Amino acid sequence: MNDVALRTHLMAMPLDQLMAEAGALRDAAGSPLLTYSRKLFIPLTRLCRDVCAYCTFATAPRDLPAPYMTPDEVMTLVAQGRAAGCAEALITLGDKPEDRYAVARAALESMGHASTIDYVEAMAGRILHETGMLPHINAGVLDYDDYVRLRRVSASMGLMLESTSRRLLEKGMPHHGSPDKDPDVRIASIAAAGRAGVPFTTGLLIGIGETRAERLDALLTIRDLHREHGHVQEVIIQNFRAKADTRMANSVEPSEDELLWTLAAARLILGAEMGIQSPPNLNPGRTLALIKAGLSDWGGISPVTIDHVNPEAPWPEIDDLALECDRAGKVLAGRLTIYPAFAQDAERWLDADVGKAVMRLSDSSALHRQDKWCPGSTRAVPGDAVKPLRGEAPFGLVRRDVDAALLAAARGESLSEDAIATLLEARGEEAHEIVRMADALRRDLCGDTVTYVINRNINYTNICSYACSFCAFSKSSAKAGYRDTPYLMDMDQLAEQVREAAARRASEVCLQGGIHPAFTGETYREIVRTVKRMEPSMHVHAFSPLEVSHGASTLGLSTLDYLVMLKAEGLGSLPGTAAEILDDDIRAQICPDKLNTAEWLAVIRDAHRNGIRTTATIMFGHLERPIHQARHIAAIRALQLETGGFTEFVPLPFVHMESPMFKRGQARMGPTWRETLLLHAVARIALHGAIGSIQTSWVKLGAEGAAACLSAGCNDLGGVLMNESISRAAGAAHGQEMSVDGLERIAALAGRPLERRTTLYDRVEVVS
Repeated sequence: MNDVALRTHLMAMPLDQLMAEAGALRDAAGSPLLTYSRKLFIPLTRLCRDVCAYCTFATAPRDLPAPYMTPDEVMTLVAQGRAAGCAEALITLGDKPEDRYAVARAALESMGHASTIDYVEAMAGRILHETGMLPHINAGVLDYDDYVRLRRVSASMGLMLESTSRRLLEKGMPHHGSPDKDPDVRIASIAAAGRAGVPFTTGLLIGIGETRAERLDALLTIRDLHREHGHVQEVIIQNFRAKADTRMANSVEPSEDELLWTLAAARLILGAEMGIQSPPNLNPGRTLALIKAGLSDWGGISPVTIDHVNPEAPWPEIDDLALECDRAGKVLAGRLTIYPAFAQDAERWLDADVGKAVMRLSDSSALHRQDKWCPGSTRAVPGDAVKPLRGEAPFGLVRRDVDAALLAAARGESLSEDAIATLLEARGEEAHEIVRMADALRRDLCGDTVTYVINRNINYTNICSYACSFCAFSKSSAKAGYRDTPYLMDMDQLAEQVREAAARRASEVCLQGGIHPAFTGETYREIVRTVKRMEPSMHVHAFSPLEVSHGASTLGLSTLDYLVMLKAEGLGSLPGTAAEILDDDIRAQICPDKLNTAEWLAVIRDAHRNGIRTTATIMFGHLERPIHQARHIAAIRALQLETGGFTEFVPLPFVHMESPMFKRGQARMGPTWRETLLLHAVARIALHGAIGSIQTSWVKLGAEGAAACLSAGCNDLGGVLMNESISRAAGAAHGQEMSVDGLERIAALAGRPLERRTTLYDRVEVVS
């Protein structure tokens, strides 16, 4: 449909039909989420060279204690916002006040700044670098060079187009005497932001004298700007509110129908993916109607500061807004000031330092990380064994595609990668339903018994010739900031650790280490021999697929032949580690010199062909997204249906504290609690009919976290470990060893009995 036909269509369509089409288009994007940004409002200056007839934000110097907020005032306010969980620092100010007011020029000079934009840049930089909050800058009309400067210290910027009507500049109209409200000037500024690569907010102010046709002109202009530069992430449809002490105090405000018509038209012009918002504090009682008209976002809402542009309109309570969204079948979710699609393309849209701050505040969907818990920390998990998803709102409709995926999985069918990703992204009632179903499947298949193995971890060297960016365990000259010095056990030390393990009733030793440059295939054979000489009955659970591949290559053997050799020496099973994420795009970023996905799967396939059982693992919560996790789970399921050789699936949440890539700002702070619990639950569901045991890691999650996972589809607690080293090196604080009594306490938290098993899941008869 060309623009002329589109205009005619929109102008002629009845409002209810227009809203229905707009809502359906938004829903076609597939997400049940409506978003908002938890923000802090910083009115850096209320001076402005413009004189808009409706504005109470801009004022005269005589009405202010000072022309600008001081740096101390700004940073005190920022500290309050950070304490309240705000991620966005919205810096709002008038246009170029120094051009109009001598007092502004003097104030800037006294602070050592040549212009207001200089001061904005300085304060945004302090906010970003000292607190990690993300500045969003609304500094009026800017040019390309301004945007380039401010882009280094902000995650997004904005400028309302308001209107393209030049009539509004005429005498007696609201923009008369306001040079920065010239539509051509504002369009040029928005285009400059696009050329500078700035994630951008713009929008319309309706009801100030423009016509519907002029609103369509403005929306089509925004569409064309976005088509050219791709930088518009959200469009605000803001309704004029008459304010006392303004020239438009007695003007008629736009009706609800006018607001809904414009909002729906914006959705139909700008498409399914565009963020379309309307301020909820300006529209109390209209929440459901706005959602029906195609709204997808509520903008910034502050728990600390008022809306300084509309001080008469208080922000809604987040919980109340969430309930309103629920009534419309939607789930409210917090976002960052930069939208997910832009955050996930950080190289294009963000300065490197800003990208690091965005990463640290992000969850796996590039939305705002909602809890302060992270794997390996001593902070209490949000949930427990009774309410695993405590903190996640227990409402919201379960979508048909989610319901269909759950039913298919319950029948043992293989889910598509997209279906698995949909489950992993669930929030609200969908997430609760996934956890409930996972636990029901666990109960039907495994009963209530929680299993464990008495084992010892032996990490014979932390010297490694590989450069995995996530790893804080391996040591080389290229890595710094680690806790431990490089070491290499000799065979006598290894034998002594095996002897100690046997003396403590261990049935398994789990042996893994770095890829030492001096190791060959004979080294790994000698390790197995050493274990078996010391304790012939000990199960040898040893060597990642990377170690197997390395050993085979040094002897000029295929992995299949080398595994035959290791099995003959006494190798019992392989830990399916070094899998990380089985997606080569992610592997290229976190472990580029490691086995690729096909190679990892090939080693595991060869092991299974030789009758060597393996575990399967996933390391999640670093920089991958749900679709990458889904590809990993789908690949594991496919191989299991082919070989049947996996004994268990072990989700391993990323522990970030000492990880090199986290320290460089290239990784998240591990998964959130919701993501952690859902990964375990979705693994149970997606692997149903293929892998029967889902393990939870007390090392990564602590006792309470592991107990909560036992109520989300998990049936196994792994082993007592004895001197676990890898998670500890990464910064985990949950200890290196767990007693059997400790495992019993974890199971008891979930109201479940504990039973000892072997590595291969045979029951161990306990002799008293």
